[in-house]
Amino acid sequence: MTQVEFPQNTSPENSQQKTMLVAHTQHQTPWKFKDYFTFNIDHKVIGIQYLVTSFVFYLIGGLMAIALRTELATPDPDFLDPNLYNAFMTNHGTIMIFLWIVPSAIGGFGNYLVPLMVGARDMAFPKLNAIAFWLNPPAGLLLLASFIFGGSQSGWTAYPPLSLVTANTAQTMWILAIVLVGTSSILGSLNFVVTILMMKVPSMKWDQLPLFCWAILATSVLALLSTPVLAAGLVLLLFDINFGTSFFKPDAGGNVVIYQHLFWFYSHPAVYLMILPIFGIMSEVIPTHARKPIFGYKAIAYSSVAICVVGLFVWVHHMFTSGTPGWMRMFFTISTLIVAVPTGVKIFGWVATLWGGKIRFTTAMLFAIGLLSMFVMGGLSGVTMGTAPFDVHVHDTYYVVAHFHYVLFGGSVFGIYAGIYHWFPKITGRMMNETWGRVHFLLTFIGTNLTFLPMHELGLQGMPRRVAMYDPQFITLNQLCTVGAFILGISVLPFAYNAYKSWKEGEFAGDNPWESLTLEWTTASPPIVENWDVLPVVTHGPYDYGHKEEMG
Repeated sequence: MTQVEFPQNTSPENSQQKTMLVAHTQHQTPWKFKDYFTFNIDHKVIGIQYLVTSFVFYLIGGLMAIALRTELATPDPDFLDPNLYNAFMTNHGTIMIFLWIVPSAIGGFGNYLVPLMVGARDMAFPKLNAIAFWLNPPAGLLLLASFIFGGSQSGWTAYPPLSLVTANTAQTMWILAIVLVGTSSILGSLNFVVTILMMKVPSMKWDQLPLFCWAILATSVLALLSTPVLAAGLVLLLFDINFGTSFFKPDAGGNVVIYQHLFWFYSHPAVYLMILPIFGIMSEVIPTHARKPIFGYKAIAYSSVAICVVGLFVWVHHMFTSGTPGWMRMFFTISTLIVAVPTGVKIFGWVATLWGGKIRFTTAMLFAIGLLSMFVMGGLSGVTMGTAPFDVHVHDTYYVVAHFHYVLFGGSVFGIYAGIYHWFPKITGRMMNETWGRVHFLLTFIGTNLTFLPMHELGLQGMPRRVAMYDPQFITLNQLCTVGAFILGISVLPFAYNAYKSWKEGEFAGDNPWESLTLEWTTASPPIVENWDVLPVVTHGPYDYGHKEEMG
């Protein structure tokens, strides 16, 4: 079933274009391999550039994680020097957040899919789009080059006064890298907002907009409101390190808590920058592979907007141990619990969509279902830490590490994998191998739980995070975590092999192998340069599976 109609008063030339568009199943993109290394303004090329570049940084950040877990297999510093451990810890978190999850989820999938989903030929500002991508590689190189000067030692939060007195050159490079990534995020977000609001085809009503686009719209608004605050805080920190100012120097009248407010005003919404696009991917994958209309379309769409709004008022729950007054603890405990409500709405909608559906257990669907279990566990631990009395006891322990890895790895990374397996046929015109995909899923699922589940117990027993040496009583659980980390590392191998092999010689997919109803599946696989010969006209909703229109 196609979701396009063409005007009845078409010329013979347009009629021929219509025939070509519907019948064409093996149209290949004219872009050459070398074009992906150039300043290209095609949104599809930029999307692939984001995805591949961020995956390279994912491998780098993952190798750092394996090194950290190898060190933590014993209580003594017998693998990494403590200073190198601190630098790996800082840059592992930084790379995974700012150069893997955010660029791949928003920049990669967002750039590739949003114009296709709204019926546009490209993004609103193509050159600005390319500039936004090309700010990311220099940022990554700055982070890696900082190891020449000892590497940033302050953790990915860069709290002063620690960040003021350790590895100042490396810390300066770290700050410049994050400012570059933040600038990229602002430019990209502006582009997404204008594209979705102004460039969707006139025939697409707001209740026919794919839920992925709703998620990207909410994410972009959140980034535009919060990212400049982080940039301001980092610039002030940069001045303190290099130019003798004292914004955050306590011995010169500065206030370190103000930095925490500036940092977390962005960095808790950053959690939603990482997970909202993944929620959008879930809302596309689940109904397609369950062959059932999405349950509660409007509730899921509006819950993205609700997360965007409420997410700006929860940042202080990261600061319950920073001398926060009681009234502020109470306010932000309540707001933190409230923000769980729209997230619960989404989870309920996905489970209800699965219920009674004709589920196809493709690899994309397996990762989507795996994400549900992972994210619910991470969400439950998040609710516990959102209450001030409990958070005071587990703050800066491995309970926190367990929580955010279940949310960000079990959530975001599982969602990225689900999206890759789902849209790989559209991007390349070929299918990924399902057997290798299931091997990849199994290793990833086992590795995730074995790595991060024992960390809850470590945190409740009092093991502090971010330290290389620990009490020998924690050795058994740490060794379990290390084994899990190696399994996670190994899990990347079947995925990388599968992606490369399938891209080169996989089974041809056709234009719409999943029989999906969103607009991106109505064009060729891979799409032509301007997406369509004739722009589509939307005739029904994106999730009307089983409805009479699907049978037409």
